Amino acid sequence: MTNVGNGGRVDCLDGLRGLAALWVLVGHAHILTGFSLPVIGDPDLGVDLFIMLSGFLMVFHYQRRKEREPWEASATWITFWIRRYFRIAPLYYVMLVAALTFGPFIFDSRMIIDGFNGVEPQLADRYLDSSLTNYLVHLTFLSGFSPDYAFRTALPDWSIGLEMQFYAALPFVMILVGRIGWIKGIVAVSFAGIVTSYALNRIGVSFPMPTFLPLKMHIFAAGMLLAGALWTDRIRAYQFAAIATVLVLAPLGGGKDMLHQSVRVALVLIFFAFIHTHRLPDAVAKLLRPIAGLLGSRFFHNLGELSFGAYLIHLMVMQPVVAYLIEMADVSDPVRWGLSLLITVPIVYGLAWIGYNLIEMPGQNVGRGLTKPRANV
Repeated sequence: MTNVGNGGRVDCLDGLRGLAALWVLVGHAHILTGFSLPVIGDPDLGVDLFIMLSGFLMVFHYQRRKEREPWEASATWITFWIRRYFRIAPLYYVMLVAALTFGPFIFDSRMIIDGFNGVEPQLADRYLDSSLTNYLVHLTFLSGFSPDYAFRTALPDWSIGLEMQFYAALPFVMILVGRIGWIKGIVAVSFAGIVTSYALNRIGVSFPMPTFLPLKMHIFAAGMLLAGALWTDRIRAYQFAAIATVLVLAPLGGGKDMLHQSVRVALVLIFFAFIHTHRLPDAVAKLLRPIAGLLGSRFFHNLGELSFGAYLIHLMVMQPVVAYLIEMADVSDPVRWGLSLLITVPIVYGLAWIGYNLIEMPGQNVGRGLTKPRANV
């Protein structure tokens, strides 16, 4: 692996991003088909991996640019926000319009699925609300602040608003870290998130999904610590990893049982092992390097590049597919699960490839163009 501490590329992150998106897709297939397996059948854990990766990547890229783009300069904030907006918004906006346009069709599919599985039906407003208000709160990424609108489209976009809140807060978190240190700064913002979450719960404010940043700040913070550890010595890196492990155990924003908490701890440790391989015992490092190399291969690189599109698109494809299989194929739950993936995965990644090339990449180029330093005339 590249010596990432000296500003190289962490190749295995492409594979981890790709696997996180696939984990969410497979997890939703479990939920929709009625077939249940632990861990891989829980898309929330895949989202947590995404969140941890996001916290890591934002800090990692900042650390490489901080000499020319210091957070103390407000121009850095604007540059960062513009880049992230044009990374997320273009494809999201297209899919948002598609989700609200085809909402009635997807809702009919979901009613078939929920009836077959014998679960409480999804609220109709999640699929049928094409009001101007619903459009505006999602177009402005403000939906995550509202329990009523945070989970009100056919997309899994509750996490998109969460991500944008993290981007909005990141410059100020990094300024705090720069002034009081990594451990104090990260623990402080995580503790503030936990206190805020419990205070909202006490006054009766409940979010249908963890769309409000305080509910997941501790997971972002764990990823941030693992990135910050790259620029420390070996002992301090292990301290950062230990604190990250404690942070992900905060009992909020997802499943809190022993299995969920154990998996979150495992994700921190595996993530640390891949990006800090050079700090592990030689025998362990020797085992991990080929796996890290595989995760950085061309296949996994492409899987990672398509992860955002696959994440956004998959439920709009999967729900009609599962509903069709329920009505047309009298098969067992595991077979229905397998068939749903066999049909859904190629369609989803094909559409994600189109979206990546025609929407995502042009959008990112616009963001880079708007923030490119202008030469003095």
